[in-house]
Amino acid sequence: MKFALISLGCSKNLVDSENFIGILVNKKGFEVTSELNEADMIIVNTCGFIGDAKKESIETILEVSELKETGNLKKIIVTGCLAQRYAKEILKELPEVDAVIGTGEIDKIEKVVDEILNDKHPVETSSMDFLANANTDRILTTASHTAYLKISEGCDRRCTYCIIPQLRGRLRSRTIEDILVEANNLVKSGVRELNLLAQETTEYGIDLYKEKSLAKLMKELVKIEDLKWLRTYYMYPDSVTDELIQVMKTEDKICKYFDIPIQHVSDSILQNMGRAKTGAHLKEILYRIRKEIPNATFRTSVIVGFPGETQENFEELRDFLEEFQFDYVGVFKYSREEDTKAYDMDNQVPEEIKEERWVELTNLQSKIAENKNRAMLGQTVEVMIDGVSTESEYLLEGRTKGQALEIDGKVLTNDGTAKPGEIVKVKLEQNFDYDFIGPIVENEKQ
Repeated sequence: MKFALISLGCSKNLVDSENFIGILVNKKGFEVTSELNEADMIIVNTCGFIGDAKKESIETILEVSELKETGNLKKIIVTGCLAQRYAKEILKELPEVDAVIGTGEIDKIEKVVDEILNDKHPVETSSMDFLANANTDRILTTASHTAYLKISEGCDRRCTYCIIPQLRGRLRSRTIEDILVEANNLVKSGVRELNLLAQETTEYGIDLYKEKSLAKLMKELVKIEDLKWLRTYYMYPDSVTDELIQVMKTEDKICKYFDIPIQHVSDSILQNMGRAKTGAHLKEILYRIRKEIPNATFRTSVIVGFPGETQENFEELRDFLEEFQFDYVGVFKYSREEDTKAYDMDNQVPEEIKEERWVELTNLQSKIAENKNRAMLGQTVEVMIDGVSTESEYLLEGRTKGQALEIDGKVLTNDGTAKPGEIVKVKLEQNFDYDFIGPIVENEKQ
């Protein structure tokens, strides 16, 4: 049987998709295809975090459903966060869907496939205990030299706007030993860059070791001989410890890349969000990192239009973004999600005001990024080559240590050759938006 998989949403969801593919290929002997028209079965791994993500997921399911009439498609399985959240509604409103699997039932995919081939319509959403380990089948969908590595699942935080704990369950950390087994296997297969994932990586280990253990884990990972770059994502501000900062400062393999979603800086908004203690405390953490690691790259995300956000609150956030000069900022309009505390809060902000504030911060960050990127022109930087550019078959593209896979800018090379995964030196000669272009001036010494 041929099957295709469409993975929506975040990179954590992508790892789940890679587990689905691995199980079906290795355990069932199925053939995976990227051609939807050829597929007998399609899995849509959905996102259900905010309104726009839910809309994209539903539209994708509807588009795929048409292939039951025009292609080879016989069966559709919907998985992921939307499936976990709206299993009954999906089967009721979308009769084309044959099965639903939630976020904690990934290991049930074999059983579910057997059932739908016997014309049953299974729903597997009752448990959120599953945690992939080093023995869980997985086939990478990223380039062979880079991989995501999920170190924990779930979240014990209760941010008032966030539905994730209800969709992913409580924090469940993998042991350091198990993570090291998978990391070593990935590196042996040719991976040179590992990207650590969790809902909050800085919370890693609290459930197992009764302490924040990300720094300890990273100290072990950098010992893997052929690993070149190690990057971590999604750091909760209050959980960035001095130990973690020092590890990231002193270990050469670790990218000095801090992905710290602040969401806001106004005390009243932070309190209502259930986030950082105070704006001053949050700022102190960020400036402490910058003092220790002046060349660090900072990515953050912020929410505009949270219930009760006044113009004064918004201006406080805007002024801080201008003051701190983040390298990358994801600006999001507050999405009112049922079953969250913020859903019932007073003083909901009108959509047109959210839009105005989103535009203002997006434009501000574009100017900041443009100025920061122009200041880098003329520098020679290390770049890991990802392959032939999507912009032009005559260019290669890659990333610096300050550019994360898929979400940040990239570096295009207009002179020189290199293999995917090779680390070269590129002289930055031009910039446009978040990207750079320039020649390779030195290749990696083999």
